[in-house]
Amino acid sequence: MKNKNMKNWKKILFVLSITIGLFASCSDDSLDPNKTEASALTKKVNRFIKEVMSDVYLWNSELPNIDYRYETNSVEYFQKLMYEEDKWSYITDDIVALENSFEGIEKSYGWSLAFYYLTEETNDVVAVVEFVYPNTPAKNAGIKRGDVIISYDGNGINDTNYRELLNSENISITVGEINSDSLGNINVTPGATSNLIAMDLNLNPVVKTNVVEFEGHKIGYMFYAQYLDNYTNAIDTALQSMIDKNVTDLVLDLRYNPGGNINAARHLCSALAPTSVVENESKLVTYQWNKDYQDYWVAQQIMYRIQVDFDHTVDVKMGLENIHILTGNGTASASELTITGLSPYMAVTTVGDTTYGKYTGSITLKPEEWYEDDPDYYEEISNWGLQPIVLRYANAWGVTDFKDGFAPNIPVYDNLFNAYPLGDMNDPLFAAAIEDITGTSVFAATKSVEKPVISSQAFDRGFSKFDKNKREMLIESPVSEMDNF
Repeated sequence: MKNKNMKNWKKILFVLSITIGLFASCSDDSLDPNKTEASALTKKVNRFIKEVMSDVYLWNSELPNIDYRYETNSVEYFQKLMYEEDKWSYITDDIVALENSFEGIEKSYGWSLAFYYLTEETNDVVAVVEFVYPNTPAKNAGIKRGDVIISYDGNGINDTNYRELLNSENISITVGEINSDSLGNINVTPGATSNLIAMDLNLNPVVKTNVVEFEGHKIGYMFYAQYLDNYTNAIDTALQSMIDKNVTDLVLDLRYNPGGNINAARHLCSALAPTSVVENESKLVTYQWNKDYQDYWVAQQIMYRIQVDFDHTVDVKMGLENIHILTGNGTASASELTITGLSPYMAVTTVGDTTYGKYTGSITLKPEEWYEDDPDYYEEISNWGLQPIVLRYANAWGVTDFKDGFAPNIPVYDNLFNAYPLGDMNDPLFAAAIEDITGTSVFAATKSVEKPVISSQAFDRGFSKFDKNKREMLIESPVSEMDNF
């Protein structure tokens, strides 16, 4: 809703009147002389946090009773309020950068990295490139998928400084080779050094497409990096090209896709699903809000707040009966919605690793929306923003709460130390999908069984400082009409 509707929203739910009374009484209480009171500015932020979490937070009934007036660190205070099951709610004091990241606008080098411990005995780390966006500093420097970054700015990488590869604005990196000898000792050989300067980038999430002809099949491939509502035309362009080339099968690569906007997920699912499902606007997912919001939506029969249907108005409809989706532990949120949302209506075969396990949605809330009638109050804290979890979702079969993610139908290890380009039919995950489609092995894919140089799994991965937020599923906010899942 726009700001004028925020007033109506606050009139709807009795919980808000209770919250207002709570804060009125709290402000009248005398201060405890034995506690340190937060600054006036921090208390403003804390009050905003408390009111939002008491209102729209999915687990608002589980909030601990903490007096915000004595919380001197707003980020820590927010984290104290988070329910134990909640790994995703987020707070920021740079709301503009956060909102830009949800639109694919970020200051970045343009690479996605996976981080590995060099050995199990030390905290030394190497970063391996998962993929690189076109026309970015990393791409222009010749960085490619599978490159191993062994140092930056002349320093070794460890588990305390590795995020500088994602957060810094300029950097000098050295790419090297990792080998092990007959005794299993790891050897690092330095290679080329490159200097990179981060740029403000507009990132088209359709990074790579390809069509492979094999054993009488025309197999389309699309690597989709993030669900962005302002790039649904890129989905249409990619899929229409495949229709024009008479593809018989589709492989959708979501192995590094952390999620994004619910509207983009709805658009993609509607472009892929059987035509009858889309034309009938069948149920894609249902929402479960906290009790007060859920009761209101149901009582008023405001269905779009509690159910998302397939969209029959999408321009491109592939009308597939089956699809192969490549997955990994970076496959989260809206990516998992795509998998589970399509499953009741078509054969979905997943190939790769178990997904992340995120079955919730969030909204973006800002002080100027919450205190719209009092600009003098919110102006000082207008740089802050909250991304609280407000609902869980379920598919048409009622599948939800998949905390451990979705295990793949065809397990395949994504060996970045022996990586092929995305869309290459010899890439182990893509090759396994092709084999399942055609019943014939892709010969060169035998390389995928080679033992990785480093035995440990990646302990972290990411693209930018807003990686945690990319696992959000942005939904249409009842407060501000912003779509964040």
